[in-house]
Amino acid sequence: MAHRSIRLSILLIMLASGVLAAETPVAKNGTGSETVRGKDGAPMILIPAGPFLMGSNDGLPNERPEHTVTLPAYYIDQFEVTAGRYQKFIESANRNIPPTWDDEAAQAMGDLPAVGMSWNDAAAYCKWAGKRLPTEAEWEKAARGTDGRRYPWGHMQPFVDIANYNRGMWVSEAVTLVPVNSGLEGMSVRHGLKEGGKSPYGLFHMAGNAAEWVADWYDREFYQKSPAANPTGPASGEKRVIRGGSWADLPNALRVTARFSAEPDYEDRTIGFRCAMDAGK
Repeated sequence: MAHRSIRLSILLIMLASGVLAAETPVAKNGTGSETVRGKDGAPMILIPAGPFLMGSNDGLPNERPEHTVTLPAYYIDQFEVTAGRYQKFIESANRNIPPTWDDEAAQAMGDLPAVGMSWNDAAAYCKWAGKRLPTEAEWEKAARGTDGRRYPWGHMQPFVDIANYNRGMWVSEAVTLVPVNSGLEGMSVRHGLKEGGKSPYGLFHMAGNAAEWVADWYDREFYQKSPAANPTGPASGEKRVIRGGSWADLPNALRVTARFSAEPDYEDRTIGFRCAMDAGK
């Protein structure tokens, strides 16, 4: 009986400490962050609530001033939306393909990032998948973490083993782009990238490959009046924000604080997207 009581006491202590926590549908991404899958099957990473440093006093005028922003917890896609997933959206929602696509290209692209869609189409995809585009602040925190780094991987300048950038002119999807999961084991030998520009939370290609649409309207002076809690950008505008830099950009455009913009109906081979979702959904 004494031994049984001791074993029972140990079991209760383990349960209380979480050692024998019940299994949930949430998985781990290798960085300790939790992941779920959206309705499109794409893995999403939980970004915990709390403050982070946004903007840069050393960047362009539209990145100033550096300021602290606090966000609630949210999920964001670990990878850029792939051409394969975007093709399913086109077929299911009866949408037009991006103007640079044809059926053969879409099938061949597979796990390469979907590029060439407008902001309107990117937002429609996220809604179709039960998600939304990330806000500019959500994107930057997911890319940067909380330590004020310059690039997703730290302060070191980009190099060819870590990011897909400065490729010059467009050649083809298969040559110019790299798979969204190119930093995972088994992909580095085929495609040259060892980390895929991985962020502190384990997101891939937050710098280079495809630049990414985010939810906010663009205002070059918005940081001077941005709220400190969960900013969502101006109420209206003429252009939407683009983040992350692309396969065509130089290192300066790959910085996590770099801000670009275009009209919502703009379509270009350098631009793709990823989706976000409120925590608790």
